[in-house]
Amino acid sequence: MRPIGQNQITMNTPKLFTIAAVSAGLAFGVVAQAKEKKHEEETVSSSDVPAAVMKTAETEAKGGKIVRWEKEGADYEAVIDKSGKQWGVKIDANGKVVSKHDESKEKGEKGEKY
Repeated sequence: MRPIGQNQITMNTPKLFTIAAVSAGLAFGVVAQAKEKKHEEETVSSSDVPAAVMKTAETEAKGGKIVRWEKEGADYEAVIDKSGKQWGVKIDANGKVVSKHDESKEKGEKGEKY
């Protein structure tokens, strides 16, 4: 005969493993999301953009229009509409162009309207 309570412990062991696995999965998911958010762009007002960055963006726009500003880390991104196509120009805080890209090809933003 088994001591009292041993049967109950044995039956709950698989449940404990399941709970531990689910908890670990959730914890890793939260960590992964936190890392992703570090790369997210934050929309900012043009009044929050340094003068050097604004000047560079206006030069890059040449006949286009700056439709919005985004900030990612220490860099700024001007989204410029030229002839119906939107371009992202990433500029560092000193006004130097870091990169340029077609906004319609950016992952997760396809078809978004602002």
